[in-house]
Amino acid sequence: MQFRDLKHQYQVLKEDIDKAMSEVVADCNFISGKQVKDLEKSLADYVGVKHCVACANGTDALSLAMMVWRIGPGDAVFVPDFTFFSTGEIVAYAGAVPVFVDVDLDTYNISADSLERKIREIQEEGKLIPRAVIPVDLFGLPADYEKIQKIARQYNLRILEDGAQGFGGRIGDQMACSFGDISTTSFFPAKPLGCYGDGGAVFTDDDDTADLLRSVSVHGKGTMKYDNVRIGLNSRLDTLQAAVLSVKLKAFREYELDDVNKAAEKYTALLGDIVKTPVIPQGFYSSWAQYTIQLGSKEERDGLQARLKESGIPTMIYYPKPMHKQQAFEDQRFVDDDYRNTIQLCNTVLALPLHPYLTDTESEKVTGEIRNYLKEKR
Repeated sequence: MQFRDLKHQYQVLKEDIDKAMSEVVADCNFISGKQVKDLEKSLADYVGVKHCVACANGTDALSLAMMVWRIGPGDAVFVPDFTFFSTGEIVAYAGAVPVFVDVDLDTYNISADSLERKIREIQEEGKLIPRAVIPVDLFGLPADYEKIQKIARQYNLRILEDGAQGFGGRIGDQMACSFGDISTTSFFPAKPLGCYGDGGAVFTDDDDTADLLRSVSVHGKGTMKYDNVRIGLNSRLDTLQAAVLSVKLKAFREYELDDVNKAAEKYTALLGDIVKTPVIPQGFYSSWAQYTIQLGSKEERDGLQARLKESGIPTMIYYPKPMHKQQAFEDQRFVDDDYRNTIQLCNTVLALPLHPYLTDTESEKVTGEIRNYLKEKR
């Protein structure tokens, strides 16, 4: 059993993917080929924004926003404590200070109440200037942008939406990767829409911001590649990856997103009475980057993971360590009591195999093993 079955997906899409890649190789247009521009337009249209700038990976996408907004020393950027390291890393790399915020136990996303408390703490301390918040659309579910946008307006913060896991999710009719002043996503292979290597994209409705993003992503270029008007990065999406993504985007839109939601719904139906399953608030729609359950304790979680491994069922723990406990941030002072939800989640979460090609037989095997183990232990 595969945790995310990319092999099966390739077999389904093989003819179209092979053709798309062969065209790139035949044209030898490996950097900034027409497929990149075509993909950017398709992505922008799907998300519902004016501009999409493809780049080398999801981490670069976030860093490009930091550079365009000139965030640096003396600035505070608010980041969920329960997320992948890069969300906080790019803030520190820019010279700013990541201020970690607790999350909601039901949705795993940034807590609006905790966010406002942290903003006020930073203001009262007076050492840093609050500049931005980076909500993460964790596990495919968009963050609560209605509350976040209200707080951002009140405290004059920019919103950088980290949609690395959220592409395809939505709130009502508005798509993920359209909620931020700048929004980003990742095309890492295991993401809801993934390429065959690294890749990312940045989204915005602002024309000037889009121009700056395009400049900064190619060495700060001006009118041409040898006219450099600012310091930038070398962060371009390869044409081969754009070709792969164009094929995958079509499948993603036509059936994969629906099918992964059906697989998630089946898990919830089979497990909802025995473990804490993911909560999708009314009006929200997830792209299900992960299906993450919560167990009663770390011991129960670790024991279940071991049992599932013995049965040939792969699982993952996203994430075993809070951001505020990462050694890279040990120079900052944090109080564990501020992050009770995050600490609880790190000790109890377990992600199950999930993808659009998961069969009923596979999901029933997974849930059957979980139920049997918990009945034995409880």
